[in-house]
Amino acid sequence: MAENNNEKQESGIKDLIAKGREQGYLTYAEVNDHLPEDIADPEQVEDIIQMINDMGITVFEVAPDAETLLMMSGDNTPDEIAAAEAAAALASVESEQHRTTDPVRMYMREMGSVELLTREGEIEIAKRIEEGTRELMAAIADWPSNVSLVIAEWDKVLEGEKKLTDIISGYLNPMEHVPSALAQQQAAEAAEAEKLANGEEIDEDGDHDDEHEGGLDPEEATERFEEIRSMLIKTEKSIAKHGRDSKTSKQNMAALAELFKFLKLTPRQFDPLIAVIRSAVEKIRTEERNIMRLCVRLSKMPRKEFIKVFPGNETNLKWTGSLIKAKAKYSEEIKEQEIEILRAQRKLAQV
Repeated sequence: MAENNNEKQESGIKDLIAKGREQGYLTYAEVNDHLPEDIADPEQVEDIIQMINDMGITVFEVAPDAETLLMMSGDNTPDEIAAAEAAAALASVESEQHRTTDPVRMYMREMGSVELLTREGEIEIAKRIEEGTRELMAAIADWPSNVSLVIAEWDKVLEGEKKLTDIISGYLNPMEHVPSALAQQQAAEAAEAEKLANGEEIDEDGDHDDEHEGGLDPEEATERFEEIRSMLIKTEKSIAKHGRDSKTSKQNMAALAELFKFLKLTPRQFDPLIAVIRSAVEKIRTEERNIMRLCVRLSKMPRKEFIKVFPGNETNLKWTGSLIKAKAKYSEEIKEQEIEILRAQRKLAQV
């Protein structure tokens, strides 16, 4: 009987991992629905969630938006064997089984069975990467202070302190066609022949004398950056006057993101901006885990109920009051932790 229950549980967890692999993430609620009923300790739950995270499936408290998914580094999607092994390990979480969930070993085991990319596959991936980068740039612009940093670097270009290529390497315009390496080489050779036919010189490295730094048109750069600057000023004024959540501010922020997302920043410019966002995301996760600990572990609030009612109330300072007024079994304990919960919510609001 116990063996049948374990097999049923393992099958359910396989389905869970398959779902995580398909959508690229799982939520606490989805994991919760597949956990054994006798697992109630938040620390034990965190261990299980960490095991899933280690497989390359990130577990979120609520379904993430597109920008958050794009910020997730790497592609550690588990294969079928990995899913089976993880399901067995999670289904027997109370006993110590030593079946590997190391993503590197799982990858090495199956890498030989993976087909090479076709040309069509390469094109599709290139388009998806570029589209993803644009969405990520739009997410960066959601913090106008990030855009201000880039504009400050543009000012240094105008003052002659930096080169345009120190900031951007191009533009992320929508890609209709991705030329192959051979096609690119042939196009370059044809352009070189045309330059020579027109009497233009080529330097020792075989490069053309180009009036545009790095192939970037300074007039186009000026037009783009100044348009971004103008929208940034308008957005900052709107936020200062009406607040970030006002309709006007949201419209201005969306317009700013639409302009900013087409800049192809150099790694030196891009990486620090991403670090700011990742730091903010980590702060959010830390405080949300703290609130869960205060409610579930210390106040004995059922985990399922917390997962159901907390999303949407992360920064609602009236939320704990409503829990206390509910006269639930855990209401008195929530009241004892109210100050700490409110402190964590205020920290979330400041991120």
